[in-house]
Amino acid sequence: MAELTERPFPPGAYPLVVVGSGPGALQLTYTLRGMGIDHAVISQDDAPGGMFRKWPIFQRMLSWTKPFAEQKRGSREYERYDWNSMLGEEQDTRAIMPTVMDGTSYFPSRPEMERGLATFAQRTGLQVRHGCRWEATRRLEGGDLVLETSDGEYRAPTIVFAVGVSQPWRPPVLDLEGVEQYGDLRPAETYRDRRVFIVGKQNSGFEIASGLLPWARQIVLASPSPAQLSVQTHSLVGVRARYVQPYEDYALAGGVVILDASIEKVERDRDVFHVTTKSAHEDHPRHFVADDVIAATGFTCPLLDLPEIGVATFGQSRLPAQTPFWRSVSIDGVYFAGTIMQGSQGLRKHGIPSNSGAVQGYRYNARVLARHLAETRFGKPRQRRAIKPDEVIPLLLAEASRGPELWHQRSYLARVVSLDRAEGIFDEGILPLAHFVDDSDGPDAVAITLESNGQDPPYPTAYIRRRGQTLHERSLQPPDILLEYDGPAYARELAAALEPVLDQALTRVTP
Repeated sequence: MAELTERPFPPGAYPLVVVGSGPGALQLTYTLRGMGIDHAVISQDDAPGGMFRKWPIFQRMLSWTKPFAEQKRGSREYERYDWNSMLGEEQDTRAIMPTVMDGTSYFPSRPEMERGLATFAQRTGLQVRHGCRWEATRRLEGGDLVLETSDGEYRAPTIVFAVGVSQPWRPPVLDLEGVEQYGDLRPAETYRDRRVFIVGKQNSGFEIASGLLPWARQIVLASPSPAQLSVQTHSLVGVRARYVQPYEDYALAGGVVILDASIEKVERDRDVFHVTTKSAHEDHPRHFVADDVIAATGFTCPLLDLPEIGVATFGQSRLPAQTPFWRSVSIDGVYFAGTIMQGSQGLRKHGIPSNSGAVQGYRYNARVLARHLAETRFGKPRQRRAIKPDEVIPLLLAEASRGPELWHQRSYLARVVSLDRAEGIFDEGILPLAHFVDDSDGPDAVAITLESNGQDPPYPTAYIRRRGQTLHERSLQPPDILLEYDGPAYARELAAALEPVLDQALTRVTP
């Protein structure tokens, strides 16, 4: 019992519990604490870091941190170039990642990422009850939830699960002894002079292929859907450019085969595998002999028994279905943070999903969620800043040009200004765009976001709401090659779009 009392957050009743200690949980608990929200944080890990304590397997991140950029390091604008740091308020808690990187790459190594997260937790004095494993969940008649853990029971009306999308998944055809899984590979040099068949053509598959290029005799990457490069979509959709070397080897016949085909059968014959594939472009199956078969077929959410108590999920990854504010659509009081926030899909403009699967996306979600919880679960009014009419357009265009939330969460997060004829003009801060579009009870307002259409550079779009309905959306065109959207031409275009609602707001005495 002495040990339990010395560690933070002993079992018991709390107004809110956060499960996890990865970057999503760290950002959330830091922001909640700054708002004065009493809560507990528990994690089965023995130190901060979440999935970055073991992945990526080849030790180099996909997300960059540029030590030198157009904006001053540590400023809000610099966050556009630093995809990996947590967001603190004190200067020594901002832009930590450039200070722990060795300079050999602006893609941090996995140990550097882990060190950056641990440094943030240490400098901010965040408290987490480590070594406390969530094991089961119950829902009480009054609505409270009970977490059964290795340390005892936690009871709370509100629980935020920041447990990641971290369980590797494989289809039944690969449920065969000897088939390896992403996350459980042997050392790279043990694939020397071997034929490797990788099932999957997303980032994890190409990461493995890139890591094995110096060693394997032949590499085959296969899945039914064609691989798509992120540079082709001007977004993070598709295989990131850091993994394009296997593409070049494929194009130049350098020992890599990239195949759009389903995996029909995998059989093992002593020391080799026989893989049968079928392509819609060929009238016959293909047969491959491989020394190793690796499943890079995606991940699922470690939800334990949450579906059994009513948490609705969807898709292969078993993502929880979520509202725009990341609450379970089917269970009140259950929220999600971190990578799992992908379950709140947003508008998916032009078919491009949110960036909530990456740190540079969900760190902003966490701050919005903390503010939402403070307002809706703890009765703390949302802070709004009154602004003058002539500030509206410069504010919105400055956000489109330099606001990191909009740059990292395109068509997903928006900067909102309310134009309330009764109360005045207010900067409402960052809100989910889907919530703004669906909020029929909200005042006249404008939301600005950045969009990507898969062809052009990102461009601003304004969503204008009047009398409870979104009147229209106005994309400011053409996209600027230097991505600067606060010039006079864009100001005139936005002013014309806002004229109906802004004139209405000016019929009263403005701040």
